[in-house]
Amino acid sequence: MHIELQPFSPEHQDFLFRLYASTRQAEIAPFGWDRAQQDAFLRMQFSAQQRWYEMAYEGADHRIIMMDGEPAGRILVHRGSRAHTLVDIALLPEYRNRGIGGQLLRQLIADAGQTGIPVRLQVLKSNPAHHLYERLGFVMTGEDGMYFQMEKATAGC
Repeated sequence: MHIELQPFSPEHQDFLFRLYASTRQAEIAPFGWDRAQQDAFLRMQFSAQQRWYEMAYEGADHRIIMMDGEPAGRILVHRGSRAHTLVDIALLPEYRNRGIGGQLLRQLIADAGQTGIPVRLQVLKSNPAHHLYERLGFVMTGEDGMYFQMEKATAGC
């Protein structure tokens, strides 16, 4: 298993939409929409997410996760002077639960540890990834109706 991070480029846009749709399929399946309705809804939501990320996390490091030369996911990290924020990490279904996300998160934690700042993230309460974050030492710092806010302190915090 060879993981490589490639800088995001506009050519990755179709892949990013496919990735985004794969993370939402189970959520929208019960709506009973046909394929065209699902696609229209997901495209609207994807565009809104992309605009939000660009505005809220200007200058974030956006990478495509490559597995053996094939796009498998993405990781978006905003590196600030007071914290690194994991904005988004997502993998296509066939690459999930194989240790890829954990490996990338451990590297992010190690990088933040070099400067002694925490890693922060927000995760949907319904997302089972919050268990991975807990195993990696993230603790809940807050919550709202939909999300847990979590933080992992590093050396020097």
